[in-house]
Amino acid sequence: MRVFIALDIAEAIRERIARYVDGVREFAPQARWVRPESTHVTLKFIGEKPADVVEQIKQTVSSIQAASIEVAFRGCGFFPSPKAARVFWVGIAASPELSSLAVAVDEATAALGIPREEHRFTPHLTLARGASGSGAPGWRKADRLQEDRRHPSFQRLQEKLAAWAAPEFGTMTAREFFLYQSQRLRGGARYDKIARFALR
Repeated sequence: MRVFIALDIAEAIRERIARYVDGVREFAPQARWVRPESTHVTLKFIGEKPADVVEQIKQTVSSIQAASIEVAFRGCGFFPSPKAARVFWVGIAASPELSSLAVAVDEATAALGIPREEHRFTPHLTLARGASGSGAPGWRKADRLQEDRRHPSFQRLQEKLAAWAAPEFGTMTAREFFLYQSQRLRGGARYDKIARFALR
């Protein structure tokens, strides 16, 4: 089973994001857009695990004691950099409890032999991925000169967004988080909740 741990998003916020995507999708038609119903705030990607390990993950993560979290969704940007954009995302501003929860999940799963995260937790919602290329910036000057040509998916979208105010999608209080199963289907991935964990 391919699994990950994440927060779900309030339906009103999801609908605002869906309307926003409908308004900007035409400026990056080559990009692979994430279906709004599939968006979530990833706390920990785990990957492929057998069913018995997934059960251990459920039991271990259920012992986490954490408070509810205020989460605001606003602004947007590109990873890893605007010139080498390969991911278009919505920004997240949250109370410190969100990072604390991500750390607690990382520590709990590490106790099961799942590798710890190598990078600092940076919450975001992925809206689209570039049609091709890794997006990694080149180290040689010649590579840098080629960046825009190698990663054209978001160029027109970036030009449009530069003239617009940063979007605001709303604020929610997360009172639970979930273990999801990811299944790759012909029309894209499907995410099913297979365990719920309450927040205080």
